[in-house]
Amino acid sequence: MDIILLERVANLGAMGDVVTVKDGYARNFLLPQKKALRANDANRKVYEANRERLETENANRRSDAEKAGEKLEGAEIVLIRSSSNAGQLYGSVSVRDVVQGLEAGGHKVDKRQVVLGHPIKTLGIHDVTIALHPEVHVIVKANVARSDDEAELQRQGVDVIGAMAEEERNESEGFTEAVDPSLEPGEIPADLLEERAEASEG
Repeated sequence: MDIILLERVANLGAMGDVVTVKDGYARNFLLPQKKALRANDANRKVYEANRERLETENANRRSDAEKAGEKLEGAEIVLIRSSSNAGQLYGSVSVRDVVQGLEAGGHKVDKRQVVLGHPIKTLGIHDVTIALHPEVHVIVKANVARSDDEAELQRQGVDVIGAMAEEERNESEGFTEAVDPSLEPGEIPADLLEERAEASEG
């Protein structure tokens, strides 16, 4: 379907562009959200007649979004979650969690503005894009940790998952016994036999 864009749409084009998209995308998303009009003669005339007003409205929205973006850029939300020792979350962080975290910090964001390519499933600090306007995107940080203390360590640049893995490695190394490669399986090393003989004699 050919459509006229009423605002900039990522990967499609700028306001006023006539582009071809799949029917479903146009019918289910672009047209109902007033992001586009069907490209026909009548709508072209409507667009041309309203172009100046649309461009002014878009510029105003962009300017408001830029102001909001200055306050929001670099904001950090702390999300406390339980995870495995490897740092995998039991569950995941969703768009709703990000919106609630930002609201708790005094930032009003619509869930449609949160661009989360895929749910967050690991501990750590993750970049999340907020699209305040088709032409204004800012990055906020989602600090996903098991406790406030851990969140603070991550903020300081400590690799909490790496530290946990290191700790686990050290613990498991403490339990390993030195193996003498010259021995048959199940054979007792000679020095241990001597020690036992001496102990029984003593």
